[in-house]
Amino acid sequence: MEQYKLGEMEQKFADMIWANEPVSSRVLTELCEAEFSWKRTTTYTMLKRLCDRGIFANNSGTVTALMSKAEFGAAQGEQFLKDAFNGSLPQFLAAFTRRKKLTAKEIADIQRLIDNHKEG
Repeated sequence: MEQYKLGEMEQKFADMIWANEPVSSRVLTELCEAEFSWKRTTTYTMLKRLCDRGIFANNSGTVTALMSKAEFGAAQGEQFLKDAFNGSLPQFLAAFTRRKKLTAKEIADIQRLIDNHKEG
């Protein structure tokens, strides 16, 4: 799950990239200095870490996302289901609804998702 798990500062940094991409690495260091009081080396270390995980790319000084924020969130959810519930969405829903009852709107929304994503 490490690939899709971000610490608090990694998440803020990733959000900054998603909000500004494509962004030059120079501009990114300036943004991080202003927002986080980071030195240039800290920004590059964090960027390399997230590039090594396949989330972003730094090509010739231009930083771009290899996966959108929504794609990353979906990957996080899939990894959580795999790790915590052996990949079973029904097991997750059963565990979730033991503690929290679903509203009629939530049930309708889930049913709509199921109907729209049924296999052939």
